[in-house]
Amino acid sequence: MSETILIVGSGAREHAIAAALARSPQRPALLCFGSTRNPGIRALCRAYAVGSVTDVAAIAAFAAAHSPTLAVIGPEAPLAAGVADALLAMKIAVVGPTQQLARIESSKSFARELLAKYKIPGNPFYQRFNSLEGVEEMLARYAGRHVIKDDGLAGGKGVKVCGDHLQSLEDSLAFCRELVEQGHPFVIEDKLEGEEFSLLSFCDGATLRHMPAVQDHKRAYEGDLGPNTGGMGTYTDADHGLPFLLQGDVDAAESMNEQVAAALAAECGAPYQGILYGGFMATAEGVRLIEYNARFGDPECLNLLTLLETDFVAVCRAIADRTLDALPVNFASKASVCKYIVPEGYPDAPRSGDAVEIPAELPQGVALFLGAVDEREGQLIATGSRTAAVVATAPTISQAEALCEQVIRKIPGRFFHRTDIGTAELIARRVEHMHSLRSA
Repeated sequence: MSETILIVGSGAREHAIAAALARSPQRPALLCFGSTRNPGIRALCRAYAVGSVTDVAAIAAFAAAHSPTLAVIGPEAPLAAGVADALLAMKIAVVGPTQQLARIESSKSFARELLAKYKIPGNPFYQRFNSLEGVEEMLARYAGRHVIKDDGLAGGKGVKVCGDHLQSLEDSLAFCRELVEQGHPFVIEDKLEGEEFSLLSFCDGATLRHMPAVQDHKRAYEGDLGPNTGGMGTYTDADHGLPFLLQGDVDAAESMNEQVAAALAAECGAPYQGILYGGFMATAEGVRLIEYNARFGDPECLNLLTLLETDFVAVCRAIADRTLDALPVNFASKASVCKYIVPEGYPDAPRSGDAVEIPAELPQGVALFLGAVDEREGQLIATGSRTAAVVATAPTISQAEALCEQVIRKIPGRFFHRTDIGTAELIARRVEHMHSLRSA
């Protein structure tokens, strides 16, 4: 019997998930419940509903009407809202953790305290706050080297870093005050010095299958300047490491994911079944944890699922059935570069309503995933957030980057992208930065 798979979410990440499922030799029937009607996903689906992805009852009703055998939950908000719990109660297999297990992402302090309790290395110094009491002393103690994080979900934009977003003690206090006024607990952490990378793992609760390491670029503008975004682009290397990482860094991140999966099972009394996504910092003292996410990253997902050679339906079924130990998972030995095109003004005051002209044909080795777009009278229209992502694969990062640029240059309109992602110059700076830290 072939699978009927429900995808929850409707961004470029979910377009990549749908495309990976659709190319399975099992030919699954796809369904989608998303917050918008993504034309790329809709073209692959048998049924499609639009509503709030945190509306548990609406998603359950859609599932009851279409009888999926499996569900893949894309974004973090439905996981935190308990969508996986509701679907599991309906005897639908789910790739995505329950609400309790998803706290690894939905509470920054839960993740930090889990590492501390189970003696998993990787935590910087941190402290959680509900009020301003003790905040000024903590900021003074870590003057010039602190990070302030909203304890809950903030769409990748609830983190401010001293020296980047916060230029003074008053800036830091003002952000803490803002969080308190919103009723949001927050965490103050020691600022880590190094290079960030992502290490994602398929996890069935006991077995983990690790994916290639990826580097994301959060800042909006060239040279890592400007406001934080959901992610402007990502790259991977053909050896599944990254040019600035040592093999020991990758090993440490994989080990941390394995230890965290075991700790979650012990702490919550249930297996973590889904994608475990560690955001790490390679430092002179070793690998440190920035944060955990309970799902595929966007854009990391676009690189990783494009490179995945194993049948993605089989991977999802193995996660749900807890049989991942019997399934080898392989990724192509190629480099990949992903770049988002976004509207002028993104992220603070983006244009919306512009027509999006996608090339009719893409060269070999290139995929395109639609994000914040709508379709009106056969025309794609940008709706204001990350519009579309171009992913290129090639033997080297430089070749993949050139291929990516070749396609993006053919997309007209009032959009921009980061031309520096994946370039030799940007990567050389990363390598030199890590070299200087390690040799200091």
